[in-house]
Amino acid sequence: MALGNRYKSAPGAGTLAALILVLVFGSPWYSDWVVDNTNANTAGGWWLRLLAWPHWTFNSNDSLREIIVGDLKAILLVILTALFLYLLPGSQLARARGTISQFFAGWASYIFAGGFAALLTTLFLANPSLLGAFNAAGNGAAYGLFVGWIIGLATLGGYRGTK
Repeated sequence: MALGNRYKSAPGAGTLAALILVLVFGSPWYSDWVVDNTNANTAGGWWLRLLAWPHWTFNSNDSLREIIVGDLKAILLVILTALFLYLLPGSQLARARGTISQFFAGWASYIFAGGFAALLTTLFLANPSLLGAFNAAGNGAAYGLFVGWIIGLATLGGYRGTK
């Protein structure tokens, strides 16, 4: 890294990584590309499609409610990632920066953020149900499980909060 680890906070780096993931892979351009150019029945195609889960859109054909719920999921994912990165004590309790506990705390933050973002946005759907909320939370947690390692890597070596 150019700036070194003493200038990088673990929650800040993880939140920035989450924001980049949502902005790039949640974009309408990537979502359209991945649907047109990948096969959902292969592992690579499945994973590339999974990256587009917290999509956001500008499509004027969708109802306002669908646009808001989709965008809210992406926004909540980033906000909840930051919140869980500050709340999870794994990297705070570690004796040295860059330990495996810091990696797992970042990864777990993204799993929790994905699950809760999906659960909360389900409440704003036209006909929310408990089963729908559970399914959405499971999809969000699955997204966090398979993509959250990127957040875990981003948090490695950063300091917690103030020095």
